[in-house]
Order: sequence, then structure tokens, then C-alpha cells
Amino acid sequence: MQRTLALGYALVAYLLFFASFLWLVLFTGNLPFAPTTVDRAIDGAPIAQAVLVNLGLIALFGLQHSIMARPAFKARWTKVVPKSVERATYVLAASIALILILRFWHTLPGELWDVRGSSGEPVIWAIFAIGWAVLFISTWLINHFELFGLLQAWRHGGTVPDAAPVLREPLFYKWVRHPLYLGFAIAFWATPHMTISHLVLAAGMTLYILIGIALRSATWSPISDPPMTIIASGSGCWCQDLDGEPDYSRFDDGLISD
Repeated sequence: MQRTLALGYALVAYLLFFASFLWLVLFTGNLPFAPTTVDRAIDGAPIAQAVLVNLGLIALFGLQHSIMARPAFKARWTKVVPKSVERATYVLAASIALILILRFWHTLPGELWDVRGSSGEPVIWAIFAIGWAVLFISTWLINHFELFGLLQAWRHGGTVPDAAPVLREPLFYKWVRHPLYLGFAIAFWATPHMTISHLVLAAGMTLYILIGIALRSATWSPISDPPMTIIASGSGCWCQDLDGEPDYSRFDDGLISD
């Protein structure tokens, strides 16, 4: 019974994530059939207020991700919730933080570029799609169901210990340390119409990504973090070393768990 409840909880968290993720794709692409988009959201607020609200929403999203991913928080949090649903709870909280951005985003006037209707527009849309594809495929290159907490819930109450982390470099991970983050960055910046609203979103989320990489590199521990599939490359941040040889002494930077 407890396993069924844990799996049901994790499934609800996963479905909420999937819905919010699809909304994010539509939101970022400014597609007309989305509930809100980066350029079609709350309008009419003073510019300073709109900027502060948007940055605050991004900061809340980043704080949730960073705090809940820290080993010290996990150690205390798993005294309150079972370890089998700790990851699902993280996913649920992340989805709620993302929905807050999508729902309460404020539009801003102005634009940097507009190449809609030009020959370059299809190319930019293709890059936009590639970014999301890299992100989605990367979740399957590690362990999609473990990444989003479903596997942990499935194992609730089991006696079989978790498998030891595995060091490997599938597909994108041969060249890029953080393909999940890279996919996000590509998708956020690839737009034929870069408005100020879109710029704030892209710049804010990119800053969070860079901070997240730095924090993960500085604090990850194979003892305190839960066992997950470990992906390594020899890159310092985004790309592989020029000699093409992975540096396995620094494999911790390649763990994707938040």
C-alpha cells in the first residue's frame, strides 16, 4: 500500500512537471495557443515593478532548485519525507516554481531584434527546436525515470540496494558536460523576435544555469548525494577539453541531479 501511494505521488509530480514543461516550451516560443507567453502575460505594470517581479520569480525558481539540491537540506528533509519520494517532492516543488513564472510573468516594452518574415526565421526556429530536443533526449541518456523520482518511488520498501553509480559518456556527454543546461540555453536564446521580456527571461535563466553549474561543481559529493547515473566529460563547463580526453578525476561535475 505504501509503495502504491509513493508511486502515485511520484506520478502526480511527474505529470505536473510534464504539463509545466510543455507550457514552458510554448511560453518561450511565444506561441499563440499557450495560456500565457513571454510576450503575452500580465501587462500594464510600471517597468520597474515588472522587472522586479520577473527577476523575483526567476530567483525563487533558482533558490528552490539550489536549496533543495544541497546535501545538508536533503539530510534534514529525508527525516520528514521518505527517501523514496524525496526526488518526486523536489520535482513537484520545481514544477510549482516554474508555473509561478509562467503564470505571473510581466511583459516589458521594447525589442532587440525582429527577423520574423525573413529567410533567417526558419533557421532560428530550427535551432529553438534543437535546444528542446537536446534537453529532452539528455534526460533519457541518463535515467529519465530516476531523474524525475519515479524509479525511487517504485523501489519504495524494497530490499534490493540501489545500484552503484556508473561512469559513462553517451552521445551528447562525449562533447558537453551539461547538455541539459545547454539545451535550455539554446532554447531560451533562439528566437526570431527578441523582446525585452524575452531578454530578461533568457538572461535570468542563463545566469541561474551558470550559478547552478558552479554550485554543483563545488558541493557535489558521491557520499552525500543519492546514487544516480554519473556522466563525465573533460570539460571545464560547457565543452570538452581540446585534447578530447575525459578527466575522470573531476567526474563529479557531470552529475545531473538538479
